[in-house]
Amino acid sequence: MKKYKPVSLKAVTSYSLCSRKSKASITAAAGIHNKGDSFHDFLNTLPDCLAARDFKDVVHAVVSARKNNRPVILGMGAHPVKVGLSPMIIELLRREIVTAIATNGACAIHDFEMALAGQTSEDVGPELCKGTFGMARETGRGLNLAIRRGVKRGQGIGRAVGECIRRGRFPHKDSSIFSMAAGLDVPLTVHVAIGTDIIHMHPEADGAALGEGSMTDFRLFASVVSDLSGGVYINLGSAVILPEVFLKALNIARNLGNTVENFTAVNMDFIQHYRARENVLKRPTAMSGRNYALTGHHEIMFPLLAAAVMEELI
Repeated sequence: MKKYKPVSLKAVTSYSLCSRKSKASITAAAGIHNKGDSFHDFLNTLPDCLAARDFKDVVHAVVSARKNNRPVILGMGAHPVKVGLSPMIIELLRREIVTAIATNGACAIHDFEMALAGQTSEDVGPELCKGTFGMARETGRGLNLAIRRGVKRGQGIGRAVGECIRRGRFPHKDSSIFSMAAGLDVPLTVHVAIGTDIIHMHPEADGAALGEGSMTDFRLFASVVSDLSGGVYINLGSAVILPEVFLKALNIARNLGNTVENFTAVNMDFIQHYRARENVLKRPTAMSGRNYALTGHHEIMFPLLAAAVMEELI
């Protein structure tokens, strides 16, 4: 057997610390926030590294896009509505910071219930045990009829629901993202999977209308995505539906000859899921553009982003 001896370190080479390229620097360290400082001052205290740098880059991307008249599209699930972000999203629409919205079917339901009753999101477990989960009469009947009527007028689900709330007797319509989008004539699309939403369990549900309305919205969304070059797409809390829809809409846009490159893709969620990572961030920007994953709770991260953008644009 070969015998081994400890090596001698006398002949190792070294270099000056100051000549080495390092990933962390005192110049990138966090500042100190003092009582009474402004929000802008707080932003300037963030360290210039990792997620804080990504956050600043996303803010810059949104600000740059709007200054250059490029779109900022918000794709969102239902959770942002449930955690109280509707007023903030409505303000971003009003200020023309968000230029289009894509949602899933659950988002339409929670927005509708908020506008009608000022409350939403039932306790699923106990209701499921009784077989009464999702069976609120006003929600099932009201949304299904709105979709059917809208489809007859050639509207997608998003516009149909928005016009229903805007023109109907909804005590809290000012809190409705859908109503505001309809009033401003901002594209708002709804992308459903049959059987996933509570309104599909009601006798008024019309599969043909749901399918036609969602297909109309998909084609509208593909048109919006066709104009995304130089803009920003933000996926806020949708793990499956909207990442899949975005990928297909982007493919259609490019298939039809549109150059959709050099945009910024952002995924905001408290868990980074596979489809959002691949179909929102990596694959769409493989040839050009940038992508960022901002991890954190919607009710904290999105208000921070919105406030930071408004600080720069206003």
